[in-house]
Amino acid sequence: MLKSILFIFVLILSQYTSAQQITCSPADKQAVENKLITIDGLLEKDFGKTIVAIGKTFMDTPYVAKTLEIGDTETLVINLQGLDCTTYVENVLAFGLMLKNGESSFDDFTETLESIRYKDGELDGYASRLHYFSEWIANNEKKKLLKDITAEIGGKEITKPINFMSTHRDLYPFLKDDKNFEKVKASENYLNNQPICILAQDDIAANEHMIQSGDIIALTTSINGLDITHTGIATREKDGRIHLLHASTGSMKVEVSKKPLSEYLKGIKKNTGIMVARPIS
Repeated sequence: MLKSILFIFVLILSQYTSAQQITCSPADKQAVENKLITIDGLLEKDFGKTIVAIGKTFMDTPYVAKTLEIGDTETLVINLQGLDCTTYVENVLAFGLMLKNGESSFDDFTETLESIRYKDGELDGYASRLHYFSEWIANNEKKKLLKDITAEIGGKEITKPINFMSTHRDLYPFLKDDKNFEKVKASENYLNNQPICILAQDDIAANEHMIQSGDIIALTTSINGLDITHTGIATREKDGRIHLLHASTGSMKVEVSKKPLSEYLKGIKKNTGIMVARPIS
């Protein structure tokens, strides 16, 4: 019984001046420390190459959905043993920023991850998480962590009602709480007044040469109420083409897409194109 308790034990840490709560198993804390050793020396002058090199250290890590939906209140969840497409990108970017800034401790990692995952870099309840990835891009651009380059590579602005979470409340356990629900609706209302720039699927091949290794790729969709269905990292492979390095729902692990990005997207139902964001070196 004791071994079972220890196995499922989740460590709640209160840290920093904000007394921030962190959910992290002992195994995941060790995984962070091991990863910091693994990536030491991967920093290159080309920050995009650094991002890809870090991203590939996660190859074959299992895809696991909803790893952030834990407990009754929002905490900073640290989980390197199972990743969805968004947490994969967040963790890779966090480790990249740490290398760039010469940081190497577990506390540095948690601070960096929080700064990426939450609105204006601060965890303040469930609604402060950047749930919609177009907002994730915009808010991290505001923090000067990356730049949305979609318009520069041929993208065009569109407007679209964003309300998937509030219209599918039953899919999100935290939205049972009325306060969380109203705050998420407020975020959606804000997003509905903000155009997003999309590089259409049919235009990707012709503009592929402007996408660089390390760029963050977000897959746009025609699904009602939703902006992005999937995300990953661009990597220019030996064939000279851009492929997608991502936590795949097909193979259920982190991998590089077998087909180049433009061909890969044609096999995804309801995909309309991509947004592209470049981490700032």
